[in-house]
Amino acid sequence: MKKPTPKRKSQNRKAVEKSAPKPKNKRPASPASSQPIGLKTILVPIDFSDNSKKALRYAIPFAQQFNASLILAYIVEPTIYPSDFGFGQIGFPDVEKELHEKALSEMATLRDSIIPPGLRTVTLVGTGIPFVEITQFAKEHEVDIIIVATHGRTGVEHILFGSTAEKIIRKAPCPVLVVRSEEHDFIDERV
Repeated sequence: MKKPTPKRKSQNRKAVEKSAPKPKNKRPASPASSQPIGLKTILVPIDFSDNSKKALRYAIPFAQQFNASLILAYIVEPTIYPSDFGFGQIGFPDVEKELHEKALSEMATLRDSIIPPGLRTVTLVGTGIPFVEITQFAKEHEVDIIIVATHGRTGVEHILFGSTAEKIIRKAPCPVLVVRSEEHDFIDERV
């Protein structure tokens, strides 16, 4: 019994190539690499966790490479407590004001400790539902990319708290780079 020769394999390959339909339009498609990536604005949601700081460490080289502006955004969630008197929920504006002021202070500290001098950076502290505010801000200010961290919640914790990153990915008007808590890194952690 003779073994099939390599020539036969190449004949089979040619037959497959011949049977493939040819494109109908005569103009060759331009390669995707012909259009350069241009980032002007990078939005990084911050919650002061190590994971969000890691996302910021990813954003810095992107901003430097593309000469883009960084926007660091922290969203204070409204503090609402149920009422015992049947009047509905009660908000505490003083608590929100304190959280807002503390967030501004923490953002300034974070900016001064991690962001290299000369990098255009804006810090934003808002109030609302984080994913709603972040996606709305990205849409209104034509943000080019959002770099967001995940917390790696799974199971019941994920069901109860949801994932802000997941909601941002679903609703964002621009590309989103997701930085996982444990992954193969391509940045230097010392940045």
